[in-house]
Amino acid sequence: MRLTPRDTKYFDLLAALAQHLVRGSSLLAELLGADRAGREKLAEEMHEVEHLADEATHSIMRRLNQTFVTPFDREDISGLASALDDCMDEMDEAADLIVLYKVEGLPDRVSDQVQVLQRCAELTADAMPRLRSMDKLADYWVEVNRLENQADKLHRKLIAQLFDDLASDPVQLMKLKEIVEVLENAADSFEKVANMVETIALKES
Repeated sequence: MRLTPRDTKYFDLLAALAQHLVRGSSLLAELLGADRAGREKLAEEMHEVEHLADEATHSIMRRLNQTFVTPFDREDISGLASALDDCMDEMDEAADLIVLYKVEGLPDRVSDQVQVLQRCAELTADAMPRLRSMDKLADYWVEVNRLENQADKLHRKLIAQLFDDLASDPVQLMKLKEIVEVLENAADSFEKVANMVETIALKES
């Protein structure tokens, strides 16, 4: 029996933060198919969602400084919140680069990359509320790891394709390569979140 009740508000805050990732990944997918004006508008919406994710992360950090007893290690809560925010930051950066670089056409596999991020975001948002009970989370981190492996393969194929198709246009090559790399970083960030959830679940079991 606990003498001091645990503050369970963290589960709600982490779940709310993860929902921003779902919205961000959806905006990124919309942005790929939009014209230049549409992309600029969607990128602005993405910045707003990124700002909301930052605020959610700061709310968690402030609560950590005010709470004596947390539902699990405060370092794990802090690390998980930061890792979730990193996912949003990477997606926001990708959207920003697409607009800033005025990229007209993106290879089809970039859309495949974003679809992987959308699925990772959905799985992550579904998993966060289940931290409350630590129930049935293994399927989540296994699937995200599988998706990240898929993202790795897409990334390698995309880089090879870019060098094949754009050898005579090094400026465009550099622009597209940077966008592809940032999207790969986003997939890595989602895997980091899943690995942290696995570690937390194992510690709490």
